[in-house]
Amino acid sequence: MDNKKDAMRALAKEAALMPQEELVAVHKKHSRLTIGIPRETSFQERRVALVPESVALLVNNGHDVVVETNAGKESNFQDHDYSEAGARIVYSPEDVFKSEIILKVAPPSMAEIEMMPGKQHLISAVNLPTQKAETFHALSAKKITAVAWDYIRDETHIYPVVRAMGEIAGNTSVLIAAEYLSHASGGQGLMFGGISGVKPTEVVILGSGTVAEFAVRAALGLGASVKVFDNSTYKLRRLQNDVGHRLWTSTIQPSELRNALDSADVAIGAIHASRGRTPVVVTEDMVSNMKYGSVIVDISIDQGGCFETSRVTTHDKPVFKEHGVIHYCVPNIASRVSRTASYALSNIFAPTILSIGDEGGIVNLVRHQEGFRSGVYMYNGTLTNENIANQFELPWKDLNLLLAVF
Repeated sequence: MDNKKDAMRALAKEAALMPQEELVAVHKKHSRLTIGIPRETSFQERRVALVPESVALLVNNGHDVVVETNAGKESNFQDHDYSEAGARIVYSPEDVFKSEIILKVAPPSMAEIEMMPGKQHLISAVNLPTQKAETFHALSAKKITAVAWDYIRDETHIYPVVRAMGEIAGNTSVLIAAEYLSHASGGQGLMFGGISGVKPTEVVILGSGTVAEFAVRAALGLGASVKVFDNSTYKLRRLQNDVGHRLWTSTIQPSELRNALDSADVAIGAIHASRGRTPVVVTEDMVSNMKYGSVIVDISIDQGGCFETSRVTTHDKPVFKEHGVIHYCVPNIASRVSRTASYALSNIFAPTILSIGDEGGIVNLVRHQEGFRSGVYMYNGTLTNENIANQFELPWKDLNLLLAVF
């Protein structure tokens, strides 16, 4: 019995002398970020990337937020709203553009890029139709990693920010049309929609994407009669299913479109071109035959417009008359309701910033989240988006290859 005990002790002693696996503490990936929110300087841009409530969320999660004075003024957010949320208010744009992550709505101007010391991360729109090659050269020289929020996808492969802005534009376009139909705004003196015993307002909508869908929903909700035109029968069918209402739909046939416009009180252009300019589907002759005092809202003016008579207007002078028809052709309709639009942006941006912090930095999120990776168009100064490269004849490299190297 004693021999067995001695043998067990010997084995235990031998085991204790063997090399053991070292227990190493598992470090959390979370990193503290500095996020800069500049005041938007682009023409007619009134939105702000983060609202005070989202700033408070980020600060409470250990991040630093630097906000330029009056950054939220056009959306009716005051500096003290941000300071009470925990942000640091600065009075020079240079102080904002020194931040590790710069979060803004509009694409950066050349002056803003000049203020960036380099090797930072930029999240903003790319808005390709308005860009020039010089912008990408400047970002490359500064070794910037740039993410376009209009290219970011979610788990269902939808572009969440683009969709949110499309929902706003669609709803708002109907409210704009209702305003300009009234006699006080030079219209026919019609109430948008209809009441018992009175013929409902007739609305023609061009397009069947997100913008068109929410314009349809708003118009139907007010009691209007709606006709939708698009050359994709698949999209028209999907629109009917999503709205849950049997709509009058048609492909864009000139004779059918002309007849619909002749009796229309409102025409809304919501055609989106995947590349280049929006096609002009309504000729000047068609517009000249519309009712006097009818209203055109050309949301597609961001890409050139789908009415031949359209020309860009501003929020200060939003309309003009052509052939007796009121034209509203203001780009960036979402800035008309900038406070609502800012909340919509912030609801998407704030969780994204939290994910960046939880992953230990923007590069890790790029590696691990496919939808966010789709928004990257420049990585450490190297252009990674083929469409941008082709449009401006610039060299580019595949992002996946760059991630494998670095």
